Formats: sequence, structure tokens, C-alpha cells
Amino acid sequence: MKRNITGLVVVTMISFIFAATVQAQKARVAAVDNSVAQQPLYTDFRGAKLGMTPEEVREKLGNPVLKDAEMDYFVLSETMTAQVVYDAAHKARMISVDYANGAGAPDYHAIVGEGLVTKPDGSAFAMVRYESRGFWVSYSRTAGSVMIVTVTIQKI
Repeated sequence: MKRNITGLVVVTMISFIFAATVQAQKARVAAVDNSVAQQPLYTDFRGAKLGMTPEEVREKLGNPVLKDAEMDYFVLSETMTAQVVYDAAHKARMISVDYANGAGAPDYHAIVGEGLVTKPDGSAFAMVRYESRGFWVSYSRTAGSVMIVTVTIQKI
């Protein structure tokens, strides 16, 4: 009888462990499914996208004031500049846009959704990683007399 009770306890414990393992696997699958379903809010700047060649980027943004194999620097207006950094394969791996005094900057909701962290000095930052798509997006606002909003999209 003692052996039957011990056997029953072992079988019960194995059942609980198995059920917990199945639940953990379901949770991992659900997490993966959620990340795949997450749709980026911001994927390009004026049609320039990660993975484009310098020629394709320049077709979208115009002629850069500084042109190099590794980076282009664009002055788009008195208050807006953009930098595009290229990888070794000469494909855009980062696009970063600065808005002086925030003039013309998009609302952070359109870039990162909710979750902007604002500090007491007025600076703010938020970043969203799209692991399944291989890039991240950030929104940053500086504090001080000349506030700058920077929106960046970069390959992971």
C-alpha cells in the first residue's frame, strides 16, 4: 500500500510538472506571436528606409551636403537635418533626423506610441525594439535653451 501511495504521489508530481511545462511553452509561443504581430509605427523617413543604397536614399532625400561611403548628412530646412549611416555592404543601417526647437517634429505617439519618459528638466526619451523585424525606433527630446527632437530608426 505504501508503494501505491508513493507511486501515486510521483505520478501526480510528474503530471503537475508536465502541466507547468506545457503552460510555460504556451506562454512563450504567445509572447513570440505578440512580437510578430507588433506593427511598427515608424519605418521610414520621407520614403528613405533601412536597407536602401546611398543612391536610393539620395533619390528620396535629395543631395546631401556631406556625402561619404559611410554616411550622408542632409540639411533639409533651417530646422531639420538628417543623417543616414551605411554599413559595409553600402546599405542604410541608421536614419536619424534632428528637429531644432522641435519645429516640424512628429508627435512622439506617431513614432513610439505610449511610454515617453519625461524628466523634470523637460527632456524625454522612448525607444521601441522590433526584434522580429530587426530594428528599433527612438524619440528623444533634449532640455535647455535650444531644444532638439531626434527621431532615429536603426538596424539591430
